Amino acid sequence: MPKCNVAELDIVIPNSRYYAFLVTFLVLTSALGSFVNDMYSPALPAMCTFFGCSVPLGQMGLTMGMIGLALGQIILGPVSDRCGRRPVMIGSLVLFIVSAGVSVFSPTIHMFNVCRLFQGIGASGGYFLARTIPADVYSGRPLAKLMALTGAINGIAPASAPVIGGVTADAWGWKGVFLVLGAFALCILAVTPLVKESLSVSRRSHGPLSSILAEYRVLVTNRAFMVHIWLKGAALGLLFAYISASPFILQRLYGMSQTNYGLIIGLNAVFAAAGSMSALKFKLLKRAATVGAGIIAVAVAAGAWILCCVHSIWAFEAFTIVMSFGLGMIFTSANTLAMNEGRAHAGEASSLLGITGYIIGAIVSPLVGMGNILHSTALVYGATTLLVVILAILSDRLPADLNK
Repeated sequence: MPKCNVAELDIVIPNSRYYAFLVTFLVLTSALGSFVNDMYSPALPAMCTFFGCSVPLGQMGLTMGMIGLALGQIILGPVSDRCGRRPVMIGSLVLFIVSAGVSVFSPTIHMFNVCRLFQGIGASGGYFLARTIPADVYSGRPLAKLMALTGAINGIAPASAPVIGGVTADAWGWKGVFLVLGAFALCILAVTPLVKESLSVSRRSHGPLSSILAEYRVLVTNRAFMVHIWLKGAALGLLFAYISASPFILQRLYGMSQTNYGLIIGLNAVFAAAGSMSALKFKLLKRAATVGAGIIAVAVAAGAWILCCVHSIWAFEAFTIVMSFGLGMIFTSANTLAMNEGRAHAGEASSLLGITGYIIGAIVSPLVGMGNILHSTALVYGATTLLVVILAILSDRLPADLNK
């Protein structure tokens, strides 16, 4: 796909009012992908008690949500390249609302986990389109600025989701969390008709569905693209390991309330947002990833020792703040560099970028709950961090990025 200017698009970027609306909309749709896991994580211990299930089986709800997010992006990415972005957005939101409503009537943890799969598929639409729409419009450094802006503002999502989820769960139980999630998606759906289509008919894919495989093949043979999507995936895997383990560490082991747990997660998200914006200070974004990986390695090494030997809630939170800052740096750099490489097939590129994190996240989430949760969490942290460091080094050895 050739580079395009604003005049070729259906969306009118110079209009500052519409641009502000678009950024807000992208933040909200992307937030739904975060809310689908972050908002109900404070209720995990209570849900295990409600259903009378084991911790790993309760954590499978996180895994099923991640699988749904991955599957949804694989399916909906190519569809959006052929049908446009807005129809996919509307359909995915409707699916999320329905599956969230059904989940509150689940008689067993198994039915609930099936509902989580469809929630993930429904949330995936907004999650990958928040990356795809900017790539429809921009490339290079302007793309980096827009993605960093939406990413930093979207720090409100992981910051607010556990707080809202904790308060909601304390007030109305875990079912209230999913009613609030459904209402949030309904609000997004209500304003979706105001969003202008960013992919004009002339720029859509018109080949047979069998050509999707060829388009994916182009991307998976692009070494720079694959390094950056797996770098983002490894960083997300580390984040999901924390999301899965922290409710049980902070609430069950340290006696923290669901509300206070949400506040702690929110503080971590603020530092992740700060790391996201700090990545723009680097002339080469790949250097931001290298520095971020180094920060994470130091934080996780200290954190593993804290988990196994110190057993201090404040020391645990201190290393998590540092880790979150490093993750934010990697998210901005890896997101931008991958989408810049794959913007000729933006739907498929965004799908692959999204699913890698959920592949790793789906693997690590149950692992942190096996055996002694402090020891298993330290081991999972170490393994995912090693992967982050290796991929950051590979990224640093690639040619200069963003056409510089």
